[in-house]
Amino acid sequence: MATAWQQFAHFFKKAEIPAKTVLLREGEVARKIYYIEKGCFRLSLNSEGKDITCQFFFEGEGISSAESFKYARPSLYTIESIEPSIIYTLDKEDFQMMIRQSPAIKEELEERTFQQLLIMEKLFISRIKNSPEKRYEELISQYPHILQRVPQHYIASFLGITPVSLSRIRNRR
Repeated sequence: MATAWQQFAHFFKKAEIPAKTVLLREGEVARKIYYIEKGCFRLSLNSEGKDITCQFFFEGEGISSAESFKYARPSLYTIESIEPSIIYTLDKEDFQMMIRQSPAIKEELEERTFQQLLIMEKLFISRIKNSPEKRYEELISQYPHILQRVPQHYIASFLGITPVSLSRIRNRR
């Protein structure tokens, strides 16, 4: 598979970015997709003035606003780096050309998209079904690296609780 990607390496633009760099703002149209070589990113949205973290992305993952990128609609969320990062950017036109010319890349991207959909489904169901304590336990067991790399206020937002509530949950453990 690496060979399939290598033939298109010249389309990717490497960038080193500092923490708190916004790649895409809520309401903008996504024209790029990003591959994370190093770093941590969060998806967030604004709900009545409140910043809500929806998901985290790390090394080896791609990130963009899927609906915005595919259909040229305003993004529903913001993409921001949490720590200094190294990313590769790919323009929409180059992305489309790659998947047209390489069935192997198209297949890999479809699989990654499906895996991301499964993660989002699990997060959605957990948010509806589980208590904040249960969501925290799931986070510890399934994504322990998040606790090591992400500031507590983003974790609290992701869990749908206040930082004070997160502190109480952590102290009870």
